[in-house]
Amino acid sequence: MAYAAAAGSASRSITGEERKVIFASSLGTVFEWYDFYLYGSLSAVIAKQFFSGVNPTAAFIFALMAFAAGFAVRPFGALFFGRLGDLIGRKHTFLVTILIMGLSTFIVGILPTYASIGIAAPIILIVLRLLQGLALGGEYGGAATYVAEHAPNGRRGAYTSWIQTTATLGLFLSLLVILGCRLSMSSEDFDAWGWRIPFLISILLLGISVWIRLMLNESPAFKRMKEEGKTSKAPLTESFGEWKNLKVVLLALFGLVAGQAVVWYTGQFYALFFLTQTLKVDAQAANLMIAGALLLGTPFFVIFGSLSDRIGRKPIIMAGLLLACVTYFPIFKGITHFANPALEQAVATSPVVVVADPSECSFQFNPVGTSQFTTSCDIAKSALVKRGIPYRNETAPAGTVAQVKVGSTAIPSYTATPAANTAVNIGHGPSTAAAPTDAKAAGAVFDKGLGDALKTAGYPAKADPAAINYTMTVLLLTVLVIYVTLVYAPIAAMLVEMFPTRIRYTSMSLPYHIGNGWFGGFLPTTSFAIVAATGDIYSGLWYPIVIAAATLLIGLLFVRETKDLDIHHHD
Repeated sequence: MAYAAAAGSASRSITGEERKVIFASSLGTVFEWYDFYLYGSLSAVIAKQFFSGVNPTAAFIFALMAFAAGFAVRPFGALFFGRLGDLIGRKHTFLVTILIMGLSTFIVGILPTYASIGIAAPIILIVLRLLQGLALGGEYGGAATYVAEHAPNGRRGAYTSWIQTTATLGLFLSLLVILGCRLSMSSEDFDAWGWRIPFLISILLLGISVWIRLMLNESPAFKRMKEEGKTSKAPLTESFGEWKNLKVVLLALFGLVAGQAVVWYTGQFYALFFLTQTLKVDAQAANLMIAGALLLGTPFFVIFGSLSDRIGRKPIIMAGLLLACVTYFPIFKGITHFANPALEQAVATSPVVVVADPSECSFQFNPVGTSQFTTSCDIAKSALVKRGIPYRNETAPAGTVAQVKVGSTAIPSYTATPAANTAVNIGHGPSTAAAPTDAKAAGAVFDKGLGDALKTAGYPAKADPAAINYTMTVLLLTVLVIYVTLVYAPIAAMLVEMFPTRIRYTSMSLPYHIGNGWFGGFLPTTSFAIVAATGDIYSGLWYPIVIAAATLLIGLLFVRETKDLDIHHHD
């Protein structure tokens, strides 16, 4: 019967009400993602405005931690609003989430800076970030559940794929608005007050979204369940306290969402970080290339979503994970080849080697900017990482002062012994400012020697805009976005289909936001720490590859296909 119903539903055309449901849900979610990404895209400016009480290095780290805080609380938003959605309904819950998100963003636009109100500024900012993360945790599950419960059997993949385009469109919209503001004023004006405009514009977007959402009706599946008195009295206990449901939640997380999340973040965020931080491509050019790739890749969300109604959700998601595992290294090497050919050439002809006593080398993961790295090995490595120079490690005898070999030239490093007045140097990496005069002099000699050797060997200070092959770079970035569409397009429909109506909102939201908020959200930080430790600019890719491979294995073995389930009778 479910198969027959699916065939019948798939053949009829979309109704006006269904079109309105998809449009309203998607539009609101676009704006939510727009709000969320604004902060990430403007974190350097925000660091200056709200964290100016500490030095620039620590300020930027605090700004990134505030961004991460938004990811960290998303699963808690999923629990809180998911429970609400299963108790009082889909429509009202995701009306509340969009109001919280929009108002939090607007307040960032009018928030006085550190210079005006001191320590209260960063505290209020972090509270607003936490509210944004909580709201986003409730929004996605609500929108996906709402659209899926309106969709006829046999069309859920196609209908929910529109929700899947929203994160990419939100990122695209935020990049576009920021770019427009930057181009219409001087960079001094933008840094002083222009950065507020994208945040303030969100109040208009909020007004439109709320107005459209108020006109919607409750989802038919929830309405029917409420009329029959079958709603859950304790969605959290039912979702996570009963093994039969908890087992499905765990499978959804480890067999689908964790891998989807890392592929998603690698294709859209890590690619941008790699272009700007590692390959030193100008930020404006990098943003335009990413925007171009998003524009070319986004239609594939709907293509793969519709295809999943015919051939199944699982094969499409697993194909995306497999392709990512197999091709990430060659694709990122290709991006280096086309975006910064001078760097690739220099690495091939004059490889850089750090020769050091391993006991002198520490793992330079410094999230709060207070550690000091003063050994000759740490100084050598941090100097190379800051310049985006890949290197190999070579072991030297114990007690040897580290040296950097650029081709056949060797530059000895030095040890910076911190003096008593180290406070001035917090967060600035190697302690040279507070070191004795001879260490200061040694630092100047080392920096000049390293800079000259790298220049002679042809290492570029930044990517030459004239040497970038824009067409091929955008093409490779588009391939990364297409991998995103493979893993992400069918996942909303699949998560909705995995859980019964009475606890659907709660059950699907939690694995989705743990996967995307934690596995995905912390990808850039983790990957960059791996790169700094190994010296290999591609080694950060092991993080998404290992997680995608594990998800592929669990998904293939344990996750069942769901496309032919009739969710309206799946209680």
